[in-house]
Amino acid sequence: MAIKELSLSAKMTIDGFMSGINKSTIKGGGLEFSQYRSYQPGDDLRSLDWKMFARSDRYYIRESEVETNIGVRILIDASASMNHSDGDFTKIDYAKYLGASLAYLANLQGDAIGLYVFKNSGIFSMTPKQDFQHLARLFYQLENINPEGEFTKPIHDKELFAGTQKRELLIFVTDLYQTNDEITQLLDTLNTLRHEVVVFHVVSRNELDLDFKGYTTFEDLETGETIQIDQAKARTEYKAKFTSYLEETRMKMLDRRIFYRTISTDEPLEQALRDFLKQRSKLRI
Repeated sequence: MAIKELSLSAKMTIDGFMSGINKSTIKGGGLEFSQYRSYQPGDDLRSLDWKMFARSDRYYIRESEVETNIGVRILIDASASMNHSDGDFTKIDYAKYLGASLAYLANLQGDAIGLYVFKNSGIFSMTPKQDFQHLARLFYQLENINPEGEFTKPIHDKELFAGTQKRELLIFVTDLYQTNDEITQLLDTLNTLRHEVVVFHVVSRNELDLDFKGYTTFEDLETGETIQIDQAKARTEYKAKFTSYLEETRMKMLDRRIFYRTISTDEPLEQALRDFLKQRSKLRI
């Protein structure tokens, strides 16, 4: 994340991530992977990988699924609360780098990639396409996101994501800060359209631990409301309530069959990518 250019950062992140994967190769569309296993009597001999045999003098079967390219839509929460910072980085910084890395990986796999940015009263959209120029434009739009206002009201959600009959992969990067369940309504709408939904819930370490180094007055980045607290006295109760909130959120996502991952801004991007791919049951490490 010290690299300011998103395209270069995404390339280095994914190239480094892929080089650390053992016994796995990219096989093609859909952010999917194949893996090798030892030959067992009865296996289809057409699945033998002769190159692996030449290198290892052992028989391996290359497991894979039907190669189909999919549409990958990356949804970014750009409401004002994403400006929350811990150290040198804000939540939106993390969201940009994660989104860029996923877009680069999807493009590498031959998938069509789209970008949707939710902020204030509108939605910026780039419909999924598969070419390098489109990816470059997507990086440009990511770099120029400036969070402001509240999360978009769920007025045109269904029309925006109902443009295709094909099941798509929707990756939503958000801090889940909402005032009237507008994010929950969006997720419910996406579920009715039968898309596969992944939610990365971005939090910061100081938010998790209530450690703001002496501050006693806190301002809501979206409403402007302020409160005063004694961090030392409030920390134990706060952490218990926050932990409870995260667990309740996880259960709600589970009920909706949504893959949900809490991710802290001090956590390496590679770990989030690894968990995402393992969840899709296409990577074994």
